Amino acid sequence: MTETRIIMGMHITLEIVDPQVTSEIFEEIFSYFTSVDAQFSTYKDTSEIMRINRGEVSKDNCSSQMKEVFALAEKTKEQTVGFFDIKKPDGSLDPSGIVKGWSIQNAADLLLKKGYKNFYVDVGGDIQSHGLNGQGKEWSIGIRHPFKPADIIKVIYPHHKGVATSGTSVRGQHIYNPHMPEKKLLDIVSLTVIGPNILEADRFATAAFAMGKEGINFIEKLVGFEGYAIDHTGMATMTTNFEHYTKTQ
Repeated sequence: MTETRIIMGMHITLEIVDPQVTSEIFEEIFSYFTSVDAQFSTYKDTSEIMRINRGEVSKDNCSSQMKEVFALAEKTKEQTVGFFDIKKPDGSLDPSGIVKGWSIQNAADLLLKKGYKNFYVDVGGDIQSHGLNGQGKEWSIGIRHPFKPADIIKVIYPHHKGVATSGTSVRGQHIYNPHMPEKKLLDIVSLTVIGPNILEADRFATAAFAMGKEGINFIEKLVGFEGYAIDHTGMATMTTNFEHYTKTQ
């Protein structure tokens, strides 16, 4: 079974190929993403993060989920020497750069807990897969050409790892360098990161993109991660072992 819905302003696709799959698990997963949107959206005045930004709720008295996300954000900030920072130049907090990967990971964990072993969760191009697809083969993921969105520039096989892509070709300049927030990120247009799981891949993809050309070198040094960057001229640079994921196991 496969279904796509628009939640959090993005296309969310869930595919489950286990024989015991039911429509109820689809409703449960999509309901979860809806609740995440209601809690973390910076576009909804009633969300918890907006109430925190307005001073109606303190960081000490916020929900356990919000505290977990804040702790992950602070950890990522330290690990990336400040290139990941949920505090915007105007002083407000926007955890979007970590919430997507965090929520996908939670959804995948829920599916595993429910006994599902063969599934694919795609939220706005960030993906966690597990097991095999409907043809009994490894899941494959296409990296879109940043200048020709209808074309696939590279096909990868994640081998149960998480895959996250940060870039400006779809949403424009929505990522910034916290050290120089006024400067547009023009050196690279797309950076795909493969990590141990989607949470890890997503949080480091956002930070690495903010680093510009140095982002791919940052990913190269991370143990258990690989990356594929495309610069503004269309030239691609990949980490040492990225090619491992261009082949089936």
